[in-house]
Amino acid sequence: MSRDVLVKEKMVVVQRCVDVKGCVIECFIGIVHIKNTIALSLKETIEALFSKHRLSISHLLGHGYDGASNIQAEFHGLKALIMKDNPSTYYIHCFSHQL
Repeated sequence: MSRDVLVKEKMVVVQRCVDVKGCVIECFIGIVHIKNTIALSLKETIEALFSKHRLSISHLLGHGYDGASNIQAEFHGLKALIMKDNPSTYYIHCFSHQL
């Protein structure tokens, strides 16, 4: 998430998958405006964007974000909300935020 020049929060969603040859493919899904950074609002925004592209959180194998508290919170963070709907998914802390 980041702010644009009008100080509005935006979220970028990218899909990463592996094809049958083992090549990693990244697809830009979209940049969406978010009303607020509350975890439930973020999850609803992701679900709406997934639905628009006929994707489902139930088929999500992994997800990665920065270390913000609204993401990381153990019980009410975005990570926890997504893992509640899909307990078999893996969470990976965004590597670029570790640099």
